[in-house]
Amino acid sequence: MASILKSLKLLSDPNRLRILLLLEREELSVAELQEILSAGQSTLSTHLAQLKQAGLVEDRRTGKNIFYRYRSMPALRELLEAGAGEIPEAADDQAALELAISRRKDKRREYFDELAGKFGRHYVPGRSWKGVAEMLLQLMPPMVIADLGAGEGTLSQLLAQRARQVIAVDDSKKMVAYGAGLARKNGIKNLEYRQGDLESLPIKDATVDLALFSQSLHHAQHPQKAIAEAWRILKPGARVAILDLRRHNFEEARELYADLWLGFTEVELQGFLRKGGFHKTAITAVHKETEAPHFETLLAVGEK
Repeated sequence: MASILKSLKLLSDPNRLRILLLLEREELSVAELQEILSAGQSTLSTHLAQLKQAGLVEDRRTGKNIFYRYRSMPALRELLEAGAGEIPEAADDQAALELAISRRKDKRREYFDELAGKFGRHYVPGRSWKGVAEMLLQLMPPMVIADLGAGEGTLSQLLAQRARQVIAVDDSKKMVAYGAGLARKNGIKNLEYRQGDLESLPIKDATVDLALFSQSLHHAQHPQKAIAEAWRILKPGARVAILDLRRHNFEEARELYADLWLGFTEVELQGFLRKGGFHKTAITAVHKETEAPHFETLLAVGEK
């Protein structure tokens, strides 16, 4: 009875209950728990030590990592289920857990990230990111692309080299006029600029093969509505791609770049896509700047 009473006392803390809900589903390292819960290592270690002492979790060491798992106690099963419904963060924790498991399974990513870090570091005649980008553009199948929040349309003009049609949308009248003028000057006839809001796109339903948000979603007043609009304009089986900043604390971005949102977490982007009706979602960290404030870029994709 003392063990049950001690367990009940420990589980009165929402953070310890969140840890057990995660460990009930998957064995996790301290680093993974830190990332999922956004918790400090010392605080997390204290919670884990208390749970281990009470016999609710057990650990194992693999190399430099320590993994924790839940020790099932039937008497506490109903309490865990009830707690999951009462803790607001529990749903986000489970979504973050899915991402952590996905990253763990994709061991090749670490290898290719290392390769990407070396690309361009040493001079090799004829090798450049521009060359790679041009090659990929030429291999891209002809399709209708919507560049949402296109600005002056630099990306739109590159995509127009191969696309059947590019529709560049921006809410700035001057940006649209400038981009359209460049397209005319360079004879790009399959690129059309349209003035409009990300949350009310001037594009017909189910007419687009690929919807792109390239560093534009953090300018949307309501990102979820912008994602819903992307879903509306896409054909069945078509895809959305989001390039945006990982959540950061550089408040000056609001004034310097008119950012409404200081980036997004992977869980938030995945939530936007899934609530918007997209499936086969995938989120990858694709770049981190070497200079402060060390902005990181996430790529999120989904299929309608």
